[in-house]
Amino acid sequence: MQSAKLSSLWLYRTLAKVPALRRSYQFKIMLVAFLGTHVPLLTLLAFFILSNPLPLAQATGILLIALLATLVGTVLTLLALHFLLAPVSVTSTALQDYLKSNTVPYLPTGFRDAVGILMANTGITLRKLDRLIRQMANYDELTGLPNATNLRTQLQQLLAVARLRQRCVVVLALGLEGIPDISTTWGSEARDRLIREVAQRLSLPLQETDLLAHTAPDLFNVVRADLYSDEGIALLAQALIACFDQPFLIGSHPAYVGVNVGISLFPNDGQTPEQLLQNAEAALQHARQEGRNQKRFFSPELRQLSQERLSLEGDLRQAIEQGQLLLHYQPRIDLETGRILAAEALIRWQHPQLGMVSPARFIPIAEETGLILPIGEWVLRTACEQCRVWKQAGLPPIRIAVNVSAVQLEQQSLTDLLAQVLQDTGLTPEQVEIELTESILMGDMQRAVQVLQQLRQRGSTIALDDFGTGYSSLSYLSRLPFDTLKIDQSFTRALTTQAEVAVIVKAIVAMAKSLGLRITAEGVETVEHLHFLSQLGCHEAQGYFISRPVSAASMTHFLENPPLALKNLQTT
Repeated sequence: MQSAKLSSLWLYRTLAKVPALRRSYQFKIMLVAFLGTHVPLLTLLAFFILSNPLPLAQATGILLIALLATLVGTVLTLLALHFLLAPVSVTSTALQDYLKSNTVPYLPTGFRDAVGILMANTGITLRKLDRLIRQMANYDELTGLPNATNLRTQLQQLLAVARLRQRCVVVLALGLEGIPDISTTWGSEARDRLIREVAQRLSLPLQETDLLAHTAPDLFNVVRADLYSDEGIALLAQALIACFDQPFLIGSHPAYVGVNVGISLFPNDGQTPEQLLQNAEAALQHARQEGRNQKRFFSPELRQLSQERLSLEGDLRQAIEQGQLLLHYQPRIDLETGRILAAEALIRWQHPQLGMVSPARFIPIAEETGLILPIGEWVLRTACEQCRVWKQAGLPPIRIAVNVSAVQLEQQSLTDLLAQVLQDTGLTPEQVEIELTESILMGDMQRAVQVLQQLRQRGSTIALDDFGTGYSSLSYLSRLPFDTLKIDQSFTRALTTQAEVAVIVKAIVAMAKSLGLRITAEGVETVEHLHFLSQLGCHEAQGYFISRPVSAASMTHFLENPPLALKNLQTT
């Protein structure tokens, strides 16, 4: 049917090939009308003259009158066709204007012939299309809530009213936690359904005059006018946080999503939508540093910290490219023999202006921005290459311990990366120990178990770092394939001064032994610590009493010439 309709365009296609007719549809119509009226008339006139011999003057007169009458009739016909073709021209112009300037035209809808219906349908279609485009430009497709553009527009209007009436406007930024884990575990469709349910839950504690917007995949904004007390604002934030107390269901599986809230106020924290939204997000970033389900008000100090953080993030990207990162190494010893068993690789950043930047400052930034992936690969490769240098120098064989973050475990093919590095450096899997903190237990447990089992199967040893400071439980320890448990330094330092800490450490050692784990004590600073841990049955020790983290050159010297205290330990 469609091909039959298109085949009827043969005459239009033919005339369109003529250069003079290509651009004007009206000219095509008038040319056809002109030829259609003149060819038959002139043919009839010539036949009349030829079949009825007349005097030249009479024949000329008849011819001129016929031509004049034909010309007048043609002009009137073409003029009428011009106006009859006006609906087509108006419709075409309306479409061109809409494409160029997004101007929605008015086209009449009262005519019932084909061209009238064309005009009416075109006008209706353009109005519907314009509404749809404006909807897509101003509302989030996933949730149907106002998007970032619409939020700024409405917030601008609220601020204009607030200035006239000297009223307050509260802007809240709600950052969702755990969305990447859900997407990785259950897929993007499950994530989208969860985001829609989040939008529904957040709308429950809000008033009709509040503004709720979805401005980023893991970010919602709430705006409320005429809320003046800090207590009232805190109650609103807490009501929004409470929306996440109950788990979301993905099929039959419960999924827990956290949220943090950053708060900014007009007029104290900003005069424009951009300032208020930026400051609310700055407060949100600091709330995230305190854990899940936290709220934080914006303050000038936060602005400065946020600016410093952004500056540090930019410098960190350059640090990777410019080789400002370096590794220090801290040895671990066997408490029974005093022999050096391993060295933990610890990253340092030598900033050209700030000097040595603490990992506590830049590692969280690296994890939030994804820079931890290239940094982690660099650490693993550099540490393994250094271990190869020590091996080739004929120094006593040791393991190299490398810290891996939860982000690397979730987003990076860690097993493939380690296999490639081992191949490039010639090390065996037994020479590399992977250290993970308890934060991995808050992520995708199923994936963590899978990756760690793959590492274990390939021969690498796995250590749980900073034990006792986070979320560990016996069920987690029994499920995850750890080889070594590292007691956090805060316990070790209080071991000889606080009896209750000693009891805790004894319990940890007993539990680890029952699970078949080796025990390493961090934070060993005195000989008393060393002897106490040895009596408890700890296998390894690490801390300032043995050595501070040192450069690769100093670590080489340490391996060549162990300190006298370690030599004495070997003989006792």
